[in-house]
Amino acid sequence: MIMPVAYNPDDPEGERDDQTEMVNSLTPREIVRQLDDYIIGQGEAKRSVAIALRNRWRRRQVPPPLRDEIAPKNIIMIGPTGVGKTEIARRLATLAQSPFLKVEASKFTEVGYVGRDVESMIRDLLELAIGMVREEERKKVQEKAGVMAEERILDLLVPPPPPRRPGAAGPGGTPAINLAYTPADGFTKPSHDQSAHDPSAHDPGAATGSGESTRDKFRRMLREGKLDEREVEIEVEQQQATPMFDVFAAGGMEEMESNLREMFGKMFPRKSHKRKLKVREAREILRQSEAEKLIDHERVLRLAIRRTEQAGIIFLDEIDKIASKGGGSSQGPEVSREGVQRDLLPIVEGATVTTKHGMVRTDHILFIASGAFHVSKPSDLIPELQGRFPIRVELGPLGEEEFYRILTEPQNALLKQYSALLATEDIELTFTDGAIRELARLAAEVNSRTENIGARRLHTMLERLLENLAFEAPEMTEKKFEVTADYVQEQLYGVVKDEDLSRFIL
Repeated sequence: MIMPVAYNPDDPEGERDDQTEMVNSLTPREIVRQLDDYIIGQGEAKRSVAIALRNRWRRRQVPPPLRDEIAPKNIIMIGPTGVGKTEIARRLATLAQSPFLKVEASKFTEVGYVGRDVESMIRDLLELAIGMVREEERKKVQEKAGVMAEERILDLLVPPPPPRRPGAAGPGGTPAINLAYTPADGFTKPSHDQSAHDPSAHDPGAATGSGESTRDKFRRMLREGKLDEREVEIEVEQQQATPMFDVFAAGGMEEMESNLREMFGKMFPRKSHKRKLKVREAREILRQSEAEKLIDHERVLRLAIRRTEQAGIIFLDEIDKIASKGGGSSQGPEVSREGVQRDLLPIVEGATVTTKHGMVRTDHILFIASGAFHVSKPSDLIPELQGRFPIRVELGPLGEEEFYRILTEPQNALLKQYSALLATEDIELTFTDGAIRELARLAAEVNSRTENIGARRLHTMLERLLENLAFEAPEMTEKKFEVTADYVQEQLYGVVKDEDLSRFIL
Protein backbone atom coordinates (compact mmCIF):
# COMPACT_ATOMS: atom_id res chain seq x y z
CA MET A 1 0.00 0.00 0.00
CA ILE A 2 1.33 3.45 -0.96
CA MET A 3 0.63 6.02 1.74
CA PRO A 4 -0.20 9.59 0.71
CA VAL A 5 2.55 12.12 1.22
CA ALA A 6 1.70 15.60 2.43
CA TYR A 7 3.06 18.57 0.53
CA ASN A 8 5.95 20.29 2.29
CA PRO A 9 5.18 24.02 2.55
CA ASP A 10 8.86 24.80 3.11
CA ASP A 11 9.88 23.38 -0.25
CA PRO A 12 12.30 26.05 -1.52
CA GLU A 13 11.46 25.52 -5.20
CA GLY A 14 7.76 24.98 -4.71
CA GLU A 15 8.01 21.70 -6.63
CA ARG A 16 7.51 18.12 -5.54
CA ASP A 17 9.40 15.07 -6.68
CA ASP A 18 6.37 12.79 -6.51
CA GLN A 19 8.31 9.85 -7.94
CA THR A 20 10.59 9.46 -4.92
CA GLU A 21 8.08 10.67 -2.35
CA MET A 22 5.62 7.90 -3.19
CA VAL A 23 8.07 5.00 -3.32
CA ASN A 24 9.83 6.09 -0.15
CA SER A 25 6.50 5.74 1.67
CA LEU A 26 6.56 1.94 1.36
CA THR A 27 6.45 0.21 4.74
CA PRO A 28 9.46 -1.90 5.80
CA ARG A 29 7.43 -5.10 5.45
CA GLU A 30 6.44 -4.15 1.88
CA ILE A 31 10.07 -3.37 1.04
CA VAL A 32 11.27 -6.73 2.35
CA ARG A 33 8.50 -8.52 0.49
CA GLN A 34 9.56 -6.94 -2.80
CA LEU A 35 13.24 -7.67 -2.15
CA ASP A 36 12.29 -11.30 -1.54
CA ASP A 37 11.15 -11.51 -5.18
CA TYR A 38 14.78 -11.21 -6.30
CA ILE A 39 17.04 -12.11 -3.36
CA ILE A 40 17.01 -15.36 -1.40
CA GLY A 41 17.70 -15.29 2.33
CA GLN A 42 19.68 -12.56 4.13
CA GLY A 43 16.60 -11.47 6.06
CA GLU A 44 18.55 -9.38 8.57
CA ALA A 45 20.20 -7.31 5.84
CA LYS A 46 16.86 -6.78 4.09
CA ARG A 47 15.28 -5.57 7.32
CA SER A 48 18.12 -3.10 7.86
CA VAL A 49 17.89 -1.51 4.42
CA ALA A 50 14.09 -1.47 4.62
CA ILE A 51 14.22 0.47 7.88
CA ALA A 52 16.81 2.86 6.43
CA LEU A 53 14.57 3.56 3.43
CA ARG A 54 11.48 4.01 5.59
CA ASN A 55 13.40 6.42 7.84
CA ARG A 56 13.76 8.71 4.85
CA TRP A 57 10.01 8.97 4.57
CA ARG A 58 9.72 9.46 8.35
CA ARG A 59 12.26 12.29 8.28
CA ARG A 60 10.25 14.13 5.63
CA GLN A 61 7.23 14.13 7.97
CA VAL A 62 9.20 15.73 10.82
CA PRO A 63 8.82 19.53 11.22
CA PRO A 64 11.63 21.48 9.50
CA PRO A 65 13.66 22.62 12.54
CA LEU A 66 14.32 19.04 13.59
CA ARG A 67 14.19 17.46 10.15
CA ASP A 68 17.60 18.79 9.12
CA GLU A 69 19.19 17.36 12.26
CA ILE A 70 18.16 13.77 11.55
CA ALA A 71 21.06 12.02 9.84
CA PRO A 72 20.66 8.90 7.66
CA LYS A 73 21.43 5.56 9.28
CA ASN A 74 24.27 4.33 7.09
CA ILE A 75 24.93 0.61 6.91
CA ILE A 76 27.96 -1.69 6.75
CA MET A 77 27.28 -5.13 5.26
CA ILE A 78 29.79 -7.76 6.29
CA GLY A 79 30.03 -10.99 4.38
CA PRO A 80 31.94 -12.95 1.72
CA THR A 81 31.59 -12.27 -1.96
CA GLY A 82 28.55 -13.54 -3.83
CA VAL A 83 26.07 -13.59 -0.94
CA GLY A 84 23.92 -10.68 -2.12
CA LYS A 85 25.40 -7.48 -0.67
CA THR A 86 25.52 -5.53 -3.93
CA GLU A 87 22.24 -7.00 -5.17
CA ILE A 88 20.36 -5.89 -2.05
CA ALA A 89 21.61 -2.30 -2.45
CA ARG A 90 20.91 -2.25 -6.19
CA ARG A 91 17.39 -3.66 -5.83
CA LEU A 92 16.67 -1.20 -3.02
CA ALA A 93 17.64 1.70 -5.28
CA THR A 94 15.51 0.32 -8.12
CA LEU A 95 12.57 -0.09 -5.76
CA ALA A 96 12.97 3.46 -4.42
CA GLN A 97 13.62 4.86 -7.92
CA SER A 98 16.69 6.52 -6.43
CA PRO A 99 19.92 7.46 -8.19
CA PHE A 100 22.30 4.64 -7.30
CA LEU A 101 26.07 4.51 -7.67
CA LYS A 102 28.35 1.60 -6.88
CA VAL A 103 32.00 2.46 -6.35
CA GLU A 104 34.97 0.53 -5.01
CA ALA A 105 36.54 2.34 -2.08
CA SER A 106 39.95 1.04 -3.17
CA LYS A 107 39.84 3.15 -6.36
CA PHE A 108 40.18 6.34 -4.35
CA THR A 109 43.51 7.54 -3.05
CA GLU A 110 44.52 10.14 -0.55
CA VAL A 111 44.65 13.70 -1.85
CA GLY A 112 48.15 14.28 -3.16
CA TYR A 113 48.40 10.82 -4.69
CA VAL A 114 47.42 9.93 -8.25
CA GLY A 115 43.88 8.64 -8.17
CA ARG A 116 40.22 9.62 -8.21
CA ASP A 117 38.92 12.41 -6.02
CA VAL A 118 36.34 11.14 -3.51
CA GLU A 119 34.02 14.00 -4.51
CA SER A 120 33.78 12.51 -7.99
CA MET A 121 31.26 9.95 -6.74
CA ILE A 122 28.84 12.77 -5.84
CA ARG A 123 29.26 14.30 -9.29
CA ASP A 124 28.68 10.90 -10.89
CA LEU A 125 25.58 10.37 -8.73
CA LEU A 126 24.19 13.73 -9.81
CA GLU A 127 24.71 12.89 -13.50
CA LEU A 128 22.72 9.68 -12.97
CA ALA A 129 19.95 11.64 -11.27
CA ILE A 130 19.83 14.14 -14.14
CA GLY A 131 19.44 11.28 -16.59
CA MET A 132 16.62 9.76 -14.52
CA VAL A 133 14.68 13.00 -14.16
CA ARG A 134 15.17 13.96 -17.81
CA GLU A 135 13.78 10.60 -18.90
CA GLU A 136 10.75 11.05 -16.62
CA GLU A 137 10.14 14.55 -17.98
CA ARG A 138 10.53 13.28 -21.54
CA LYS A 139 7.81 10.68 -20.96
CA LYS A 140 5.45 13.42 -19.78
CA VAL A 141 5.78 15.32 -23.07
CA GLN A 142 5.94 12.34 -25.42
CA GLU A 143 2.33 12.69 -26.54
CA LYS A 144 2.68 16.37 -27.38
CA ALA A 145 6.10 15.77 -28.98
CA GLY A 146 4.54 13.04 -31.12
CA VAL A 147 1.92 15.46 -32.47
CA MET A 148 4.60 18.04 -33.25
CA ALA A 149 6.75 15.43 -34.98
CA GLU A 150 3.75 14.34 -37.02
CA GLU A 151 3.21 17.91 -38.21
CA ARG A 152 6.86 18.20 -39.22
CA ILE A 153 6.61 14.97 -41.22
CA LEU A 154 3.48 16.28 -42.93
CA ASP A 155 5.32 19.49 -43.78
CA LEU A 156 7.90 17.34 -45.58
CA LEU A 157 5.29 15.28 -47.41
CA VAL A 158 2.98 18.20 -48.20
CA PRO A 159 5.21 21.29 -48.24
CA PRO A 160 3.41 24.47 -47.20
CA PRO A 161 3.19 27.21 -49.84
CA PRO A 162 5.84 29.97 -49.73
CA PRO A 163 4.60 33.31 -48.42
CA ARG A 164 3.10 35.36 -51.25
CA ARG A 165 4.84 38.64 -51.95
CA PRO A 166 2.71 41.76 -52.30
CA GLY A 167 1.63 42.12 -55.90
CA ALA A 168 2.80 38.58 -56.83
CA ALA A 169 0.74 36.35 -59.10
CA GLY A 170 -2.00 34.31 -57.50
CA PRO A 171 -2.80 30.61 -58.08
CA GLY A 172 -2.13 31.08 -61.79
CA GLY A 173 1.53 31.99 -61.16
CA THR A 174 4.62 29.92 -61.76
CA PRO A 175 4.00 26.25 -60.88
CA ALA A 176 6.30 24.55 -58.37
CA ILE A 177 7.16 20.93 -57.68
CA ASN A 178 4.62 19.53 -55.22
CA LEU A 179 3.68 16.14 -53.76
CA ALA A 180 0.32 15.01 -55.09
CA TYR A 181 -1.72 12.12 -53.72
CA THR A 182 -2.58 9.40 -56.23
CA PRO A 183 -5.45 7.25 -54.88
CA ALA A 184 -4.64 4.42 -57.29
CA ASP A 185 -1.31 3.48 -55.72
CA GLY A 186 -1.45 5.25 -52.38
CA PHE A 187 1.87 7.08 -52.96
CA THR A 188 2.80 10.70 -53.37
CA LYS A 189 4.60 11.66 -56.54
CA PRO A 190 6.26 14.88 -57.71
CA SER A 191 3.87 16.86 -59.87
CA HIS A 192 4.53 19.97 -61.95
CA ASP A 193 0.95 20.55 -63.01
CA GLN A 194 -0.25 21.65 -59.55
CA SER A 195 0.39 25.07 -58.17
CA ALA A 196 2.27 25.40 -54.91
CA HIS A 197 -0.61 27.62 -53.86
CA ASP A 198 -3.26 24.90 -54.25
CA PRO A 199 -5.50 25.69 -51.25
CA SER A 200 -6.90 22.15 -51.11
CA ALA A 201 -3.47 20.77 -50.18
CA HIS A 202 -2.81 22.97 -47.16
CA ASP A 203 -5.98 24.61 -45.96
CA PRO A 204 -7.93 22.18 -43.75
CA GLY A 205 -11.08 24.01 -44.64
CA ALA A 206 -10.53 23.63 -48.37
CA ALA A 207 -11.67 20.08 -49.09
CA THR A 208 -11.23 17.88 -52.10
CA GLY A 209 -14.11 16.20 -53.82
CA SER A 210 -14.22 13.53 -51.13
CA GLY A 211 -14.62 16.15 -48.41
CA GLU A 212 -11.11 15.54 -46.99
CA SER A 213 -8.11 17.83 -47.55
CA THR A 214 -4.88 16.41 -48.95
CA ARG A 215 -3.05 17.08 -45.69
CA ASP A 216 -5.73 15.24 -43.74
CA LYS A 217 -5.40 12.28 -46.12
CA PHE A 218 -1.68 12.20 -45.54
CA ARG A 219 -2.19 12.45 -41.78
CA ARG A 220 -4.56 9.49 -41.86
CA MET A 221 -2.15 7.43 -43.98
CA LEU A 222 0.73 8.37 -41.69
CA ARG A 223 -1.14 7.21 -38.62
CA GLU A 224 -2.12 3.97 -40.36
CA GLY A 225 1.54 3.27 -41.18
CA LYS A 226 1.05 3.38 -44.95
CA LEU A 227 3.84 5.91 -45.38
CA ASP A 228 6.42 4.24 -43.12
CA GLU A 229 8.58 3.08 -46.03
CA ARG A 230 8.61 6.44 -47.82
CA GLU A 231 11.87 8.41 -47.69
CA VAL A 232 12.08 11.97 -46.46
CA GLU A 233 14.99 14.32 -45.96
CA ILE A 234 15.40 15.88 -42.53
CA GLU A 235 18.01 18.02 -40.83
CA VAL A 236 19.82 16.35 -37.95
CA GLU A 237 21.90 18.29 -35.48
CA GLN A 238 25.44 17.15 -35.00
CA GLN A 239 28.04 18.47 -32.60
CA GLN A 240 31.54 18.91 -33.88
CA ALA A 241 34.24 16.91 -32.17
CA THR A 242 35.94 18.77 -29.35
CA PRO A 243 39.68 18.56 -28.78
CA MET A 244 40.69 15.55 -26.75
CA PHE A 245 42.91 16.14 -23.75
CA ASP A 246 43.56 14.77 -20.31
CA VAL A 247 44.42 16.48 -17.07
CA PHE A 248 47.05 14.53 -15.18
CA ALA A 249 46.95 15.82 -11.64
CA ALA A 250 45.97 14.95 -8.12
CA GLY A 251 42.40 14.62 -6.93
CA GLY A 252 40.23 17.69 -7.43
CA MET A 253 41.14 18.27 -11.08
CA GLU A 254 38.39 16.06 -12.54
CA GLU A 255 35.81 18.83 -12.20
CA MET A 256 38.16 21.26 -13.93
CA GLU A 257 38.62 18.82 -16.79
CA SER A 258 34.86 18.40 -17.12
CA ASN A 259 34.34 22.16 -17.20
CA LEU A 260 37.05 22.60 -19.81
CA ARG A 261 35.45 19.99 -22.04
CA GLU A 262 32.05 21.69 -21.69
CA MET A 263 33.61 25.10 -22.48
CA PHE A 264 35.28 23.78 -25.62
CA GLY A 265 32.03 22.08 -26.60
CA LYS A 266 30.23 25.44 -26.53
CA MET A 267 32.97 27.01 -28.62
CA PHE A 268 32.14 24.51 -31.38
CA PRO A 269 28.42 25.08 -32.04
CA ARG A 270 26.17 22.34 -33.25
CA LYS A 271 25.86 21.98 -37.00
CA SER A 272 23.07 20.29 -38.86
CA HIS A 273 23.30 18.05 -41.86
CA LYS A 274 20.61 16.53 -44.03
CA ARG A 275 19.83 12.83 -43.95
CA LYS A 276 17.45 10.72 -46.00
CA LEU A 277 15.49 8.39 -43.76
CA LYS A 278 12.36 6.31 -43.91
CA VAL A 279 9.34 8.01 -42.42
CA ARG A 280 9.16 5.72 -39.39
CA GLU A 281 12.82 6.47 -38.50
CA ALA A 282 12.50 10.20 -39.17
CA ARG A 283 9.37 10.35 -37.05
CA GLU A 284 11.15 8.90 -34.02
CA ILE A 285 14.13 11.25 -34.41
CA LEU A 286 11.82 14.24 -34.72
CA ARG A 287 9.78 13.09 -31.71
CA GLN A 288 12.90 13.01 -29.56
CA SER A 289 13.99 16.38 -30.90
CA GLU A 290 10.63 17.97 -30.13
CA ALA A 291 10.58 16.38 -26.66
CA GLU A 292 13.95 17.97 -25.86
CA LYS A 293 12.53 21.37 -26.80
CA LEU A 294 9.53 20.88 -24.53
CA ILE A 295 11.54 19.81 -21.46
CA ASP A 296 12.25 22.51 -18.87
CA HIS A 297 15.96 21.82 -18.36
CA GLU A 298 16.24 24.20 -15.41
CA ARG A 299 13.51 22.25 -13.64
CA VAL A 300 15.29 18.99 -14.48
CA LEU A 301 18.44 20.24 -12.77
CA ARG A 302 16.55 21.43 -9.70
CA LEU A 303 14.73 18.12 -9.28
CA ALA A 304 17.88 16.11 -9.98
CA ILE A 305 19.90 17.96 -7.35
CA ARG A 306 17.09 17.51 -4.82
CA ARG A 307 16.72 13.82 -5.66
CA THR A 308 20.47 13.34 -5.28
CA GLU A 309 20.44 15.04 -1.88
CA GLN A 310 17.26 13.45 -0.53
CA ALA A 311 17.15 10.03 -2.21
CA GLY A 312 20.66 9.23 -3.46
CA ILE A 313 22.25 5.90 -2.53
CA ILE A 314 26.00 5.26 -2.77
CA PHE A 315 27.27 1.71 -2.37
CA LEU A 316 30.88 1.71 -1.15
CA ASP A 317 32.23 -1.72 -1.99
CA GLU A 318 35.50 -3.19 -0.68
CA ILE A 319 35.62 -0.78 2.23
CA ASP A 320 37.68 -3.37 4.08
CA LYS A 321 40.49 -2.74 1.56
CA ILE A 322 41.04 0.76 2.98
CA ALA A 323 40.96 -0.38 6.61
CA SER A 324 44.32 -0.35 8.37
CA LYS A 325 45.08 -3.97 9.17
CA GLY A 326 45.79 -4.64 12.79
CA GLY A 327 44.62 -1.35 14.19
CA GLY A 328 46.40 1.39 12.31
CA SER A 329 50.06 1.01 11.52
CA SER A 330 51.64 4.21 10.24
CA GLN A 331 54.03 2.57 7.83
CA GLY A 332 53.84 1.91 4.09
CA PRO A 333 50.49 1.74 2.34
CA GLU A 334 48.62 2.05 5.64
CA VAL A 335 49.17 5.81 5.47
CA SER A 336 47.33 6.01 2.15
CA ARG A 337 44.49 3.79 3.39
CA GLU A 338 43.89 6.00 6.40
CA GLY A 339 44.14 9.05 4.16
CA VAL A 340 41.32 7.72 1.95
CA GLN A 341 39.18 7.19 5.04
CA ARG A 342 39.78 10.77 6.15
CA ASP A 343 38.89 12.03 2.68
CA LEU A 344 35.69 9.97 2.70
CA LEU A 345 34.72 11.16 6.19
CA PRO A 346 33.45 14.67 5.33
CA ILE A 347 31.43 13.30 2.39
CA VAL A 348 29.74 10.73 4.61
CA GLU A 349 29.32 13.18 7.50
CA GLY A 350 27.80 15.84 5.30
CA ALA A 351 29.52 18.34 3.07
CA THR A 352 28.80 20.60 0.12
CA VAL A 353 30.27 19.36 -3.15
CA THR A 354 30.72 21.73 -6.06
CA THR A 355 29.56 20.40 -9.43
CA LYS A 356 29.13 22.06 -12.80
CA HIS A 357 25.36 21.94 -12.24
CA GLY A 358 25.40 23.54 -8.80
CA MET A 359 26.11 22.77 -5.15
CA VAL A 360 25.10 19.37 -3.78
CA ARG A 361 24.74 18.64 -0.09
CA THR A 362 25.60 15.11 1.05
CA ASP A 363 23.99 15.24 4.52
CA HIS A 364 21.10 12.93 3.65
CA ILE A 365 22.60 10.66 1.00
CA LEU A 366 22.41 7.05 2.17
CA PHE A 367 25.78 5.28 2.22
CA ILE A 368 25.86 1.49 2.25
CA ALA A 369 29.34 0.05 2.68
CA SER A 370 30.33 -3.58 2.26
CA GLY A 371 33.33 -5.79 2.66
CA ALA A 372 34.38 -9.33 3.40
CA PHE A 373 36.60 -8.26 6.31
CA HIS A 374 38.62 -11.48 6.16
CA VAL A 375 41.85 -9.81 7.25
CA SER A 376 40.68 -6.58 8.81
CA LYS A 377 37.53 -5.82 10.81
CA PRO A 378 35.18 -2.83 11.01
CA SER A 379 36.89 -1.64 14.18
CA ASP A 380 40.08 -1.14 12.11
CA LEU A 381 38.44 1.81 10.36
CA ILE A 382 39.16 5.21 11.91
CA PRO A 383 36.77 5.89 14.81
CA GLU A 384 35.15 8.90 13.12
CA LEU A 385 34.20 6.83 10.06
CA GLN A 386 32.96 3.96 12.19
CA GLY A 387 30.56 6.35 13.90
CA ARG A 388 29.00 7.32 10.57
CA PHE A 389 27.95 3.70 9.93
CA PRO A 390 25.83 2.89 12.99
CA ILE A 391 24.11 -0.15 11.46
CA ARG A 392 26.23 -3.26 10.92
CA VAL A 393 24.75 -6.44 9.56
CA GLU A 394 26.41 -9.75 8.77
CA LEU A 395 25.34 -11.74 5.75
CA GLY A 396 25.60 -15.49 6.08
CA PRO A 397 27.22 -17.85 3.56
CA LEU A 398 25.05 -19.65 1.03
CA GLY A 399 24.63 -23.41 1.06
CA GLU A 400 23.00 -26.10 -1.04
CA GLU A 401 19.43 -25.24 -0.05
CA GLU A 402 19.94 -21.53 -0.77
CA PHE A 403 21.43 -22.39 -4.18
CA TYR A 404 18.37 -24.48 -5.02
CA ARG A 405 16.07 -21.60 -4.14
CA ILE A 406 18.23 -19.10 -6.09
CA LEU A 407 17.91 -21.29 -9.17
CA THR A 408 14.14 -21.54 -8.98
CA GLU A 409 12.36 -18.88 -6.90
CA PRO A 410 13.38 -15.32 -7.90
CA GLN A 411 11.61 -13.55 -10.73
CA ASN A 412 14.95 -13.34 -12.52
CA ALA A 413 16.08 -16.87 -11.59
CA LEU A 414 19.07 -18.15 -13.56
CA LEU A 415 17.16 -21.11 -15.00
CA LYS A 416 14.47 -18.74 -16.31
CA GLN A 417 17.17 -16.62 -17.93
CA TYR A 418 18.78 -19.55 -19.73
CA SER A 419 15.41 -20.91 -20.84
CA ALA A 420 14.50 -17.50 -22.28
CA LEU A 421 17.83 -17.24 -24.11
CA LEU A 422 17.45 -20.63 -25.79
CA ALA A 423 13.79 -19.92 -26.57
CA THR A 424 15.10 -17.39 -29.10
CA GLU A 425 16.44 -20.41 -31.01
CA ASP A 426 13.03 -22.14 -30.67
CA ILE A 427 14.51 -24.56 -28.11
CA GLU A 428 12.27 -25.45 -25.17
CA LEU A 429 14.70 -25.94 -22.28
CA THR A 430 13.46 -27.59 -19.07
CA PHE A 431 15.15 -28.81 -15.89
CA THR A 432 14.01 -31.69 -13.73
CA ASP A 433 13.92 -31.17 -9.99
CA GLY A 434 16.68 -33.76 -9.62
CA ALA A 435 18.90 -31.81 -12.00
CA ILE A 436 18.41 -28.61 -10.04
CA ARG A 437 19.18 -30.39 -6.77
CA GLU A 438 22.33 -31.92 -8.24
CA LEU A 439 23.48 -28.59 -9.63
CA ALA A 440 23.00 -26.90 -6.24
CA ARG A 441 24.88 -29.72 -4.48
CA LEU A 442 27.84 -29.56 -6.84
CA ALA A 443 28.03 -25.75 -6.56
CA ALA A 444 28.14 -25.98 -2.77
CA GLU A 445 30.80 -28.70 -2.98
CA VAL A 446 33.04 -26.66 -5.27
CA ASN A 447 32.66 -23.61 -3.03
CA SER A 448 33.70 -25.64 0.01
CA ARG A 449 36.81 -27.06 -1.69
CA THR A 450 38.00 -23.99 -3.58
CA GLU A 451 37.45 -20.27 -3.17
CA ASN A 452 33.94 -19.55 -1.87
CA ILE A 453 32.42 -17.10 -4.36
CA GLY A 454 28.83 -17.65 -3.27
CA ALA A 455 26.02 -17.61 -5.81
CA ARG A 456 28.42 -16.55 -8.57
CA ARG A 457 29.50 -20.20 -8.71
CA LEU A 458 26.12 -21.03 -10.22
CA HIS A 459 26.88 -18.82 -13.23
CA THR A 460 30.13 -20.62 -14.02
CA MET A 461 28.60 -24.06 -13.56
CA LEU A 462 25.56 -23.33 -15.71
CA GLU A 463 27.77 -21.98 -18.48
CA ARG A 464 29.81 -25.17 -18.38
CA LEU A 465 26.68 -27.34 -18.18
CA LEU A 466 24.94 -25.76 -21.18
CA GLU A 467 28.00 -25.01 -23.31
CA ASN A 468 27.38 -27.75 -25.89
CA LEU A 469 23.67 -27.00 -26.08
CA ALA A 470 24.24 -23.26 -26.59
CA PHE A 471 26.74 -24.01 -29.39
CA GLU A 472 24.57 -26.52 -31.25
CA ALA A 473 21.16 -24.87 -30.69
CA PRO A 474 20.85 -23.15 -34.11
CA GLU A 475 21.34 -26.47 -35.98
CA MET A 476 19.27 -28.71 -33.66
CA THR A 477 16.26 -30.44 -35.17
CA GLU A 478 14.91 -31.59 -31.81
CA LYS A 479 13.29 -28.51 -30.28
CA LYS A 480 12.84 -29.85 -26.75
CA PHE A 481 15.72 -30.44 -24.37
CA GLU A 482 15.39 -31.65 -20.79
CA VAL A 483 18.30 -31.38 -18.34
CA THR A 484 18.30 -34.32 -15.95
CA ALA A 485 20.43 -35.22 -12.96
CA ASP A 486 22.32 -37.74 -15.10
CA TYR A 487 23.11 -35.04 -17.68
CA VAL A 488 24.43 -32.75 -14.91
CA GLN A 489 26.66 -35.58 -13.63
CA GLU A 490 27.87 -36.35 -17.13
CA GLN A 491 28.83 -32.74 -17.88
CA LEU A 492 30.21 -31.64 -14.52
CA TYR A 493 31.17 -34.61 -12.37
CA GLY A 494 34.63 -35.08 -13.86
CA VAL A 495 35.52 -31.41 -13.54
CA VAL A 496 34.22 -31.16 -9.99
CA LYS A 497 36.16 -34.20 -8.78
CA ASP A 498 39.43 -32.97 -10.28
CA GLU A 499 40.26 -30.28 -7.76
CA ASP A 500 43.05 -28.74 -9.83
CA LEU A 501 40.84 -28.66 -12.94
CA SER A 502 37.87 -27.22 -11.08
CA ARG A 503 39.98 -24.30 -9.87
CA PHE A 504 40.55 -23.25 -13.47
CA ILE A 505 37.21 -24.14 -15.05
CA LEU A 506 34.65 -23.69 -12.30
